[in-house]
Amino acid sequence: MIKRRVLATAACALLAIGTAQAAEINPAIVFDMGGKFDKSFNEGVHNGGEAFTRETGVAVREFEPQNDTQREQALRNFARRGQSPIIAVGFNQVSAVKAVAAEFPQVRFVIIDSVVDAPNVQSIVFREEQGSYLAGMLAALKSATGKIGFVGGMDVPLIRKFACGYVQGARAANPRIEVLQNMTGSTPSAWNDPVRGAELTRSQIERGADVVFHAAGATGNGVLQAASDAGKFGIGVDSNQNMLHPGHVLTSMVKQLDVATRTTLAAARDGSWKPGTQVLGLAEDGVGLAFDSNNAGLVTPEMRARIDAAKAEIVAGRVSVHDYMSNNSCPN
Repeated sequence: MIKRRVLATAACALLAIGTAQAAEINPAIVFDMGGKFDKSFNEGVHNGGEAFTRETGVAVREFEPQNDTQREQALRNFARRGQSPIIAVGFNQVSAVKAVAAEFPQVRFVIIDSVVDAPNVQSIVFREEQGSYLAGMLAALKSATGKIGFVGGMDVPLIRKFACGYVQGARAANPRIEVLQNMTGSTPSAWNDPVRGAELTRSQIERGADVVFHAAGATGNGVLQAASDAGKFGIGVDSNQNMLHPGHVLTSMVKQLDVATRTTLAAARDGSWKPGTQVLGLAEDGVGLAFDSNNAGLVTPEMRARIDAAKAEIVAGRVSVHDYMSNNSCPN
């Protein structure tokens, strides 16, 4: 009887310790420019945090910077308050994460879309070129004019990576396809300029493009609106944007930002979180195209079969999609 009581007491103690450990997690997110409701990149991370809170009851603190200097300030303030892990959204936060992670070695940090090599940082990156390849292939298959478009946000290698994969996929479907390309700007404000996104899209449409893919954050809302207004097709990015203009969003090149966010927070809570780099592509279902009721009438079974076959070829290694960031070039 005494032995049973001791075992029961020990079990309760272990349970209490486990519960206490789970309760210690105090996560926070510092978003990129464009805001957490950009319907794209930031919002995918926000949705992952919201899902984690619904599942666990653990609140996730959030901060939306209004200028470049606020990123590092926010990371440092969260670290001082004992938040951990702290998720930094976007490659623009590399220098801030490096600095603050070094100051607070006991705090866990996560950076999305870039790599920081530090013992307390987890880096999550995606094979955007693979998903963009499929988007380009579908755009070329859908196009009636033989011309398609691409509108990027800030002109940086990561966005060139999207464009390069898009062109490669389009040419795989139609070697004679013409791809019109524009970048919105060279500063972080390029992520939050839907008016300029709409202007660039209208210009491409006037030149014959009938499908336009954006990788531009909140700027892309203008791209999709302009394509819809002109009776053409847009392709969304990062989050599933098919529902924004049903019948005029051909598909969305989705990065599973919500899943990645929820997974890293859950790992921190259950004790399995590790620093290092995670690379998520088609094989890991980290990227892909969104198919749902909003675009069901736009994609024929033949088109879907071509996309599925191309995905299988890439996953199997029989088709290699060029990564622009490997040498900052895109094959002609």
